[in-house]
Amino acid sequence: MSETLDLREQAIRKWGGDNRAIRKGKWIGKPARRLEDARYLTGAARYVADLDLPRMLHAVYVRSPHPHARIVSIDKSVLPGLGKTVFAFTGEDLRDVPPLIDHVALDNLLRTPQQVVAIDKVRFVGDAVAIVLAADRYAAEDAAEALGAAVEYEELPPVPHVAAAGASDAALLFEELGTNEIYRQAETHGEVDEAFARADRVFSTEFHHNRYMAAPMETRGVLANFDRADQQLTVWSSTQMPHFLRSVIAGQLSLPENKVRVIAPEVGGGFGQKMCTVPEEIAIPYIATQLGRPVKWIEDRHEHLIAATHSKQQSISLEVAVTNDGKVLGVRGEFVGDGGGYSFNTESALIEPALAAKALPGPYRIENYREEVGAFLTNKSPVAAYRGVGWTAANTARELLFDEIARGLGIDPAEFRRRNMLHSDELPYLSCTGQVYDSGSYLESLDKALEAVDYSGFREKQEELRKQGRYIGLGISSYVEQTAWGSESSAQAGTPLPSHDNATVTVDPSGKVTVAVSVSSHGQGHETSLAQVAADGLGVDIEDIVVLHGDTSNTPYGLGTYASRSAVIGGATVARAAADVREQILQVAGKMLEASPEDLMIEDGKVSVAGTPSRFKALADVAYAAHWDSDVRNSEPLLSATRFYDPPANYANGCIVSLCEVDADTGVVTLDRIVAVEDCGMVINPMIVEAQVHGAIVQGLGGAMLEHLIYSDEGQPLTTTYMDYLVPTFCDVPPIEVISIETPSPFTVGGIKGMGEGGQIAAPASLANAVADALTPFGARIEKLPLTPDYVLRLMGKIG
Repeated sequence: MSETLDLREQAIRKWGGDNRAIRKGKWIGKPARRLEDARYLTGAARYVADLDLPRMLHAVYVRSPHPHARIVSIDKSVLPGLGKTVFAFTGEDLRDVPPLIDHVALDNLLRTPQQVVAIDKVRFVGDAVAIVLAADRYAAEDAAEALGAAVEYEELPPVPHVAAAGASDAALLFEELGTNEIYRQAETHGEVDEAFARADRVFSTEFHHNRYMAAPMETRGVLANFDRADQQLTVWSSTQMPHFLRSVIAGQLSLPENKVRVIAPEVGGGFGQKMCTVPEEIAIPYIATQLGRPVKWIEDRHEHLIAATHSKQQSISLEVAVTNDGKVLGVRGEFVGDGGGYSFNTESALIEPALAAKALPGPYRIENYREEVGAFLTNKSPVAAYRGVGWTAANTARELLFDEIARGLGIDPAEFRRRNMLHSDELPYLSCTGQVYDSGSYLESLDKALEAVDYSGFREKQEELRKQGRYIGLGISSYVEQTAWGSESSAQAGTPLPSHDNATVTVDPSGKVTVAVSVSSHGQGHETSLAQVAADGLGVDIEDIVVLHGDTSNTPYGLGTYASRSAVIGGATVARAAADVREQILQVAGKMLEASPEDLMIEDGKVSVAGTPSRFKALADVAYAAHWDSDVRNSEPLLSATRFYDPPANYANGCIVSLCEVDADTGVVTLDRIVAVEDCGMVINPMIVEAQVHGAIVQGLGGAMLEHLIYSDEGQPLTTTYMDYLVPTFCDVPPIEVISIETPSPFTVGGIKGMGEGGQIAAPASLANAVADALTPFGARIEKLPLTPDYVLRLMGKIG
């Protein structure tokens, strides 16, 4: 308990006092309808693909058909009209552009520079070897096909998977590194060997998490235009991080940053895949500067499946030492990531295994833990971020093994979790991996989820149906979600990155409000949620607020949207700036009403004297006076403020329980119901929270049941269309019930925590445990995903 108090006091000393900046009134906590939906529903929203500029050229990529090969030659002379109606750029033509490289601050991580177009060597099917441009997309497609046939390759032995990458005779993707293993590091927390020595039982598993990807509704796209007169480069990109992308483009192309403008128009989903800087976002702007014409590239679906970043794949080996009464004494874990052809330029190939290793303890009291992380290069598309990075695999491996341990010890799986789960009075809690859990409702979330599905009643029904030859199952997955990805949170994850996020709130002379934020929306409803925060802060209606985002020319600098940071950081910066503007308004209104600012209140667009509502001024009148009446205005008449926020790490939590039935003859899994308990601290908009939970669960369902990017032993991708790569449809999704708990963070502005990834983190484990539970009579042991019918039949011993 003393350690808990020390953590709280340390945090309050470091971040305390911020709660004064949040005002919860008419709007925060209410299910306000989304302000942005009108343009989506009426077709007025414009994405990168909808944009056209005069004299624009369409870019089409020539991509390698080989997983591993040297580029011998590229004969551009096969293109008629070259340099007039058709343009072509190879890697040699872009040699002056520096390669992209990660900047993770780990000395023993080997670097893999990636040219924006391959120069000497290709490392996966889909690696870019040339770009062809024409005024017509179809003409560019035809020319790209012709140029692709004119590329001569020297094929090299493929490295299709981690086992091949680690073989002594393996071909090297980067010969200069001398190895395909670019990282290996182990850390020990506590007395691990002693814990295993005194254990009654040791359980282990080898879990292989499948490779899948974000597959957003909008594929990647870039449009670039260079104004030679002003030396101004404007880039429209389907990105989650406009300001960060601007910085990278300026650096890569040696341009002053104030001469680069990045605009993220409507973005049709990102899910982390669009947070990383992709080579196309550098190559297309560079070509625009060379040709002096606008250039647009829109990725097609086949291209997306083979060349966009993949995610999730890693192998996890776990050993858990326990007592006979179900207490976890210690854990050993090895986490090995398949990084694909390059250690990608954001968080590197460690984005899966390193984050998995740090997150493995989850909501449990694990004090003795050894984590070992490895990362390899293979001839596949590179791995980068996707909702629930690393945490999905860690949660799935742990929760599957915990169910196996419970069965092995003869303990109910829910009771086994209760015996090892952190209690609310232990929080804040310092995990063995150095993560400070600020607050939470771990046991409460588990109990609420089980109550919602009538746990005891389900067990009785399960026994009855088994006698009839029917197999139903219930799966539990408790989780912790690391959120608010600022400097502190990224440091606790082991991937240090400073935060640079701001918001500007301005009240114009008419009393209307403009909020400019550095976080960037790609479908989450930021315009509504942040308007709710500003509305309560200023005492106005959300309809009186415009939220600007996604354009570096009219928003303050920041890192954008990823890792469940927007509510915490965006909400706090808006709240802080609104509080400053509120004080400015009260100063002016005090002079107009001849009252002390401390005696005034703002509500429903009126500034009035507390206790005397008849003495008031309309906010519009106060704002007008602040700008134009020299007798009452402040020394700085502009009602505006910009505030910065770099939050403490904070952790959301919850529990997902899934119910299913397995057809013993076909192996088909029918999902009957999913109950999700979500605790994300103070809720800004419950409707948006519920929608985020639904969306994340559906993506987790896809990874658990359907999605798998398959490569042959020759390194060829086999899932290259949506006939082969299956994503969930409406028919695959069972009823989802969301139950909310609010446990405010004691550290953050307003107690807000991030959320949105919990469904992707926990749903795969919940669904897999439901299937394993259903198949208990068959002794089934799940060691990989997805749970396709043929794999389920193998688990039952019905096919070899």
